[in-house]
Amino acid sequence: MPSPLRTVDPVRLVARRVELGLSRAALAAQAGVSTRMIFFYEEGRHTPTSRRLEQLATALRCKVEELTGGPRGQETLVDLRYAAGLTLERVAELLKTTPAGRELSVSAPKVSALESGGQVTGRLWQDPEATGRLIGPLARAYGVPVRMVLDAWLRTRPEDPAPVLSDKAKQAPSRAALATWDALNERQQVYLGEVMRDDRMTATEMWMRRLQRLPVPKAAEWRRLPLALRAAPSVAGYTRLQERLRQRGVHDPGVGSTVHALERRGLLVVSEDSVDHPAVGEVGRVLVEITRRGRAAARAGLGEPREPDPAPHLLSEWLWGVVARVASAEPAGLADDQLAGRSLFFIGVGYRGRSGAQPSRGFVDSVPVMAPGGTHVSEYRWRLTQLGLRHVAEYLHVYRDLYPRVNTTELEAITGNTP
Repeated sequence: MPSPLRTVDPVRLVARRVELGLSRAALAAQAGVSTRMIFFYEEGRHTPTSRRLEQLATALRCKVEELTGGPRGQETLVDLRYAAGLTLERVAELLKTTPAGRELSVSAPKVSALESGGQVTGRLWQDPEATGRLIGPLARAYGVPVRMVLDAWLRTRPEDPAPVLSDKAKQAPSRAALATWDALNERQQVYLGEVMRDDRMTATEMWMRRLQRLPVPKAAEWRRLPLALRAAPSVAGYTRLQERLRQRGVHDPGVGSTVHALERRGLLVVSEDSVDHPAVGEVGRVLVEITRRGRAAARAGLGEPREPDPAPHLLSEWLWGVVARVASAEPAGLADDQLAGRSLFFIGVGYRGRSGAQPSRGFVDSVPVMAPGGTHVSEYRWRLTQLGLRHVAEYLHVYRDLYPRVNTTELEAITGNTP
């Protein structure tokens, strides 16, 4: 059996034993090992196997991770296995009962290579979609969320392609979305449905531009759809969205009241800008953007399955906004007093929420800045960890589509991406 990749923290082991008032002999009896072996563990001269580590934790009435001393938000794959008290062989057995495990021909040596960052034999282990199908089974084996396994994977194997997680299945429309749709009059329903269709058409156009390696504006820009020009249609013509509404027989002087009624319900956002028109010169333009609530209502009313919630490895809009702020401050970092509150319990290294909650994702850390000459620490600044940088680089384009209102203008410099 391969040697464990991490050692128990002797200081933590001794501290916990003393805290409980146990002698080495008493701990040895409860853990099923010799007193001499406890002495070796506490001296750091021997490393317990994952099974022994679990027995020690049980005897000391604590979690395995409390003995290994791994910083919260910095867990690797071996940390998750140790915390679950599983051997390499047991993990391999559990994975081989799943389609993904059989597809990748999982074995104890392969799990060991995976955890050590070494090369794993087998062609499919280089396929991000194949390894992505293994994340869920690993999460179930270790009893942790999917996002913890993915983060640990990326920390353990920073040079490998990120595993690709499959999209969630489409879900039936929610009752709230249906109620919102039913509360609209027929004309408002037509407007909202056509705005959603135009948004989809524009999204497809942006996707095609990406395939052709053409410049693509930020989602916050292209999702603002031209509705009307502040000029006579006989001169300036109609926008694409107006033409769609005309075909439905609802484009009339009441356009303003209809759109603003949808805005008051939180289904659309209305704004204005100006463009240079070849026939009339600079002219004002009315723009509309469908909100997530508006899209959900339109999908429900038109009998379409609702969009899946953000994937489990992605951040909420609130947390993504915080990460984007820190990322925008790279490489100097964000001043210590500019980041506080509950977000740190979800993304800060060393943080954990309420008792029993999972550790944070460890995307940001407080880093000391030395004074000139290196004589002392002058201040602390918040910076992205290596995993935080990797997460931003991997999923920036996804977040831009998902949360277009979050400002990500400054992030290309640290990710190498282009807008």
